[in-house]
Amino acid sequence: MNFAERKVGDLAAEIAGAPSIFDNYRIDYCCGGNKTLQQACRDAGVNLDQMVAELEKSGTRREGGQESVDWNMQSLSKLILHIVNRHHSLLKQELPRLRELTNKVCSVHAANHPELLQIQQLFTALKAELDQHLQKEEAILFPYVMLLEDAAQRNKLPPAAPFGTIQNPIGMMTLEHDHAGEALRALRTVSSDYAIPADGCASYRSLFEGLKAFERDLHQHIHLENNILFPRALQLEENAIGG
Repeated sequence: MNFAERKVGDLAAEIAGAPSIFDNYRIDYCCGGNKTLQQACRDAGVNLDQMVAELEKSGTRREGGQESVDWNMQSLSKLILHIVNRHHSLLKQELPRLRELTNKVCSVHAANHPELLQIQQLFTALKAELDQHLQKEEAILFPYVMLLEDAAQRNKLPPAAPFGTIQNPIGMMTLEHDHAGEALRALRTVSSDYAIPADGCASYRSLFEGLKAFERDLHQHIHLENNILFPRALQLEENAIGG
């Protein structure tokens, strides 16, 4: 397989260990999933041959003692339930927790570390956008995708969409994913890659560790939607119109 010319989003969808490898090398496989591996490695300053070797090695890797689920082979309804139960639930738990922790750390350390005020501002804005984003997906987009899939399975025409074509909400969700990706990159830059200063307390450490874990999960979350769910949903609608 010529990994160099493959899109990183496709590789992340097909190879179990690829998302973790890309995260380790700071390669954007969710919002930047349309780049070829060669382009992504060049932009990130990563050796292409080394990356290919790691991807080849990880192709049969097992995570958590079990084979990773190939979401390309699962129904969209099952994928949506996974996204909601795993990633949306985690966001609903972590967004308020990290906001409170950010406020707490700022109140103690912002005088000596004014960059914390930027982190507070960035995270507050990201939380507000993600809160609305989750609501729109769960109330509007996801239910229609499930109806679309059900109609296809029964060889029926899908119900009329209140938003015209599914391209409209998917386009908006993708744009909001891009905004989230920009916010994550800004948080990394302002925090100097989440470097904990010498005077950082336990809460400071907990905040930065929490933001790193939050970033990793959001990357996986956006990847599942941008690179798997959305293209397949668009194809379902195209097939229905063509049929």
